[in-house]
Amino acid sequence: MSTPVTAHAHPTPAAEAREDSGDESRILTVPNAISVVRLLCIPLFLYLLFGKDDEARAAYLMGALGATDWVDGYIARHFRQVSNLGKILDPTADRLLLASGLIALLFVDGVPKWVVVAVLVREALISAAALALAAAGAVRIDVTWAGKAGTFCNLFAFPLFLGGASGITWNGTARALAWGFVVPGLALSWYAAALYVPAARRALQEGRADKT
Repeated sequence: MSTPVTAHAHPTPAAEAREDSGDESRILTVPNAISVVRLLCIPLFLYLLFGKDDEARAAYLMGALGATDWVDGYIARHFRQVSNLGKILDPTADRLLLASGLIALLFVDGVPKWVVVAVLVREALISAAALALAAAGAVRIDVTWAGKAGTFCNLFAFPLFLGGASGITWNGTARALAWGFVVPGLALSWYAAALYVPAARRALQEGRADKT
């Protein structure tokens, strides 16, 4: 028999964490604004690359956009600006930035084709699974640390590959650094994809349980 909770009971650590997290229904937050700016900069990246044939500036822009992925996450956690919209907006910006960068790099031979295929296949599988789970009534699955770390590495690797294919003076160093980022990036991304399978099962079970 469970003991009833009185009005004077101390809140649990989980409850305190929820209270400290702020109002997650908020829309107008700094992290969400950063994510929107990142999305709006994707056409600028494509314009620099294809409209101006300026691979160097396109690489610098993509690198800056990748760095802001860490910035908005830091602000959200440390200033209690985590929001439900941000949990969707941030990974969406990540995936669109990765996809646009990879597709662009296919046309400038800035990165080995197998690397592009490995990332695109992984992103396509996760996106398709997320849509299928949502249609089946599963609860939303939060992004894992491995997935974020893998995306973070890849968002630095691809502009470095692009810089390595450009005429910048340190293009050799850029190529070496690109491999230093992309190898752990791919490993972490696919590890996160493997973790997605049991997480998807739990999300589907919880979603069905909520409806009963």
